[in-house]
Amino acid sequence: MADERDFYRAIRADPFGGRLTDGQVRGIAAIRGEWMKAAPGGDPRHLAYMLATAFHETARTMRPVRETLASTDDRAIEILDRAYAAGRLPQVRRPYWRRDAEGRSFLGRGFVQITHRRNYRRLSEALGIDLVSDPARAMEMEVAASVLVSGMMRGLFTGVALADVFSAAREDWIGARRIVNGLDRAALVAGYGRAFMKALA
Repeated sequence: MADERDFYRAIRADPFGGRLTDGQVRGIAAIRGEWMKAAPGGDPRHLAYMLATAFHETARTMRPVRETLASTDDRAIEILDRAYAAGRLPQVRRPYWRRDAEGRSFLGRGFVQITHRRNYRRLSEALGIDLVSDPARAMEMEVAASVLVSGMMRGLFTGVALADVFSAAREDWIGARRIVNGLDRAALVAGYGRAFMKALA
């Protein structure tokens, strides 16, 4: 794999378009560190696609974000409620973002947007981190990195894992999107993944 300086030089050009902030570097470092801890000597394509997913899901910030990119839970809930009332969220049967009796909201958070109480519970059980009592913990850098890395490696989001699409016999940059979200923007995220992979090589 490329050394760290060469890696950051390469991604600054593509996919970051010539500029890389300290915040983006910290987020990338958190994801790389979690991956190296979870899979020492692992397949660099896995890391490349995780970075591509975070790049896409966080609107290039490489920081844990809330759904809608709102700065507070209340603002995110307001935006989601307005979109739901206007019929712009036809895929949503029940507004999962609304606060429960304890005041908790299970809206999307992190490097990859985990939503719904059941998904927070699944990740809590898998990681040994209580995200149900305090779902806002998914916004913590280390927790968000753990959710991203473990979730994608173990297939905790959709049942599809990184090893299902990247192995000695297979390399499916388009199909890798199924790890998180069907084939939504699959070609776009695949392009980001290839750019990160080129930088890692």
